[in-house]
Amino acid sequence: MGGYQLLSSLRRAGTVGMQLLFLAGRVNALKRQFKNIYVVVAVPTVEQIESFNQSYFKYGMELGCPAFVPVNDPEMGFEMMLKIAHARGVCKQQDISSTMRNEREQAVQCMDAYVRVLTSIPGIDDHDANMLAQAIGSIEAIAKASESSILESTDLSRDKAETIIRFFRDPQFYLSPKIN
Repeated sequence: MGGYQLLSSLRRAGTVGMQLLFLAGRVNALKRQFKNIYVVVAVPTVEQIESFNQSYFKYGMELGCPAFVPVNDPEMGFEMMLKIAHARGVCKQQDISSTMRNEREQAVQCMDAYVRVLTSIPGIDDHDANMLAQAIGSIEAIAKASESSILESTDLSRDKAETIIRFFRDPQFYLSPKIN
């Protein structure tokens, strides 16, 4: 569940540090109660913004936990709270967060499989596999690539390029046992 609360309006630049120290205590208590917490802080002047930023790091606040949202005035703070609450509600309704998490996990797993396939080629390491992924693309594109295109688009040696071509085109080579 989300917790949204306007915690403080910082009015005097000289007391920003003390107010942030007080805020840190309140924020730590609220972090235990709410899964998502956003701290909307009104800092109307450039001096107060700078003072807030310095105090933030001085008092050891953890970056992004909670998310601080600086605004010019309390009215704007209320507006930002509504926008954040609406955005979280829409994301929750569409279940975007878990979808994005799943897509990210699938992408990582896919890249791991990609690297495993390419590193099964004798002499090709993780660095070479990642370079091939960036320069040429899919395994199918690498299989169809010529030796000259591999050499032009990567910094692989001629021997490695020949090994890659041979791996994808010579059944005797890719079906023989590999000893690493």
